[in-house]
This record gives sequence, C-alpha cells and structure tokens, in this order.
Amino acid sequence: MRFEVTDREIKQANVPHEIFLTNLIGNHILLAVALGGIAGSFPWAMAVIPAISFSLLGYTLWRARQSIRRDPWYVMCHWQVCARRSRIFIVMLSLLLVVMALGWAGHVYLGMMKEAVIALVVGVGILPVMVTILILIIVESDALYHANQAKLPAWVVQRYPNPDAKPIVEDDALAAP
Repeated sequence: MRFEVTDREIKQANVPHEIFLTNLIGNHILLAVALGGIAGSFPWAMAVIPAISFSLLGYTLWRARQSIRRDPWYVMCHWQVCARRSRIFIVMLSLLLVVMALGWAGHVYLGMMKEAVIALVVGVGILPVMVTILILIIVESDALYHANQAKLPAWVVQRYPNPDAKPIVEDDALAAP
C-alpha cells in the first residue's frame, strides 16, 4: 500500500534497509571473501565478520525500538520491517554458532575427525546461513525499492495502524470494475 509521505521521510525510511544490506553484502560477502584470503595464516581475522554483524543487527533492533517513540509513522514502520528481518538473521547466525560449538565439542571431547567436523559445520551451519543471506538480500533490496516508492507491507500497516496516514489510491484500483 502506498502512502503520501515527504521526501525526507522516504530518505529516512531508506536508512534501516541500507544498514541491513551493508551488513549482508559488505560484511558477509565482500569482507568474508577478503578475510578468507588471510584466514590461513591468521584464522581469528574471520571473527571480525560476526562482531560487525552482531553490532549492526543490535543497532538495528535498538534503533527500531527508539523509532516507535521518535520517528514519523512511515519511517518507524520501515525500521520495524528491518528489525523483523534482523531477528531472523540473528537466529540463523546463532544456529551457526551453536553448530560450530557442537563441532568443536565433538572434535575435542568425542574424537570426531577434523573432516567430519568441517562437513557438519559447513552443511548444517554455513550453508543455511548463506542461503538466508541470499534470500535476505533479495527481500531487503525489494524493501528498499518499496521505501523509495512510499509503500509498506500490509502486515506492518495492520500491526502499527495510523489513522492519520494518507493512502494513495492506485490507478489500477480506479480502473477495476
């Protein structure tokens, strides 16, 4: 649904999506590839990626809570959309951390072979996170486009109703008999 909003509100509504996409593309793809090159000689460098990610995700959740009190309705709704997707991504990253801990424990305490641990971590941990990243990039890119078009998903409008919001009637709705 489209709404009548100012250009300033549209720019502000873009911010959460840009932060989230920066985390997904810049951090989880580009930085992961860059640090992957030095991970052989300095494996702890890869710890920078989840540190940055959890920082940005935490900021997004904190800012979404702040947004309820201080931002215009349209901007607040886009922060809530982004916060919802951030929670999904936090769950996936937490799953990866649990799988990595189980793999480490299996190797140290149960005597699992190093190759079995790698297969477990990659198959059950890293692969689902990579698929989630790709899906979230597509979904967030669409959300960024919708923010620029002054659109909101129906679930957000239902969850955070605003009687003062002015919906824009689409031309298609006028043409329907």
